[in-house]
Amino acid sequence: MTDTEIEITADLVRDLLREQHPDLAGLAIREVAGGWGNQMWRLGDELAVRMQRMDPTPEFQLKERRWLPVLAPRLPLPVPAPVRFGEPSERFPKHWTVMTWVPGEPLDHGSISRGVHAADTLAGFLRALHVEAPAEAPIAADRGAHPRDCTGGFERFFRAVAPDDVAGDVWAVWDDAVAAPAWEGPPVWVHGDLHPANVVVSDGTLSGIVDFGDMFAGDPAWDLAAAWVLLPAGTAARFFDMYAHADEAAIRRARGLAAMKSLFLMLMGQNGDRGLPGGKPHWGPVGRAALDRVLKGL
Repeated sequence: MTDTEIEITADLVRDLLREQHPDLAGLAIREVAGGWGNQMWRLGDELAVRMQRMDPTPEFQLKERRWLPVLAPRLPLPVPAPVRFGEPSERFPKHWTVMTWVPGEPLDHGSISRGVHAADTLAGFLRALHVEAPAEAPIAADRGAHPRDCTGGFERFFRAVAPDDVAGDVWAVWDDAVAAPAWEGPPVWVHGDLHPANVVVSDGTLSGIVDFGDMFAGDPAWDLAAAWVLLPAGTAARFFDMYAHADEAAIRRARGLAAMKSLFLMLMGQNGDRGLPGGKPHWGPVGRAALDRVLKGL
């Protein structure tokens, strides 16, 4: 059995805690549905264990360990904060981290009914996050670029799932993003992976942000795409008004990136319908709804 095939069970999690953090080993352990690169297990009421699963390297967990304690104190929404480190061992040759649990329901299994509140909340969160990053902040290897440098990925998603009835409109949004001026400000902190499984909701609005493994310093447009990917129809304009720091070029880049992210969600849904590994059947309708919002603009 290879590393990537190790079955992660409650018994394994408890054994690892006994070995490295025995004071936590008596807490209740419950599996959290979902996850691909990492698998989550609830630990008691206030903690979770993040187990490296399909991620080929520990880079994402190590990044969260290094930077979330720096970012979390100044963010206005709950985010997971690492509290204990689990190191590779004979029992489990990968990294794992005990983190604070962010209560709420993932948006891909929930909904937002208080759209204006959610738009204001997301704008406030991103204003707080999008500050100049230090020189030693991580740089993205596979995201963060100007849309013109992401055309290959967009085209793959487009060919796979773009609906015929709106294909021309989708391509026009992408062309406009590619033509938009580049980000000229200093690199700012960017979450980098704001999609419906990485935010949690409660009481009809956003209540937390999770999974910072892709965080990087760069163009904030990668997060601003969430105005369409996460928020209900008709609230993108409110979001940008409250965010107040996005010029026309940033909005154009963000809208194109939102189109690409929507197509990706649709592709993951298609893969799930086909029973392919990592596919998420329920993401298909989520992605199509997001794409419809993108095409309506602000």
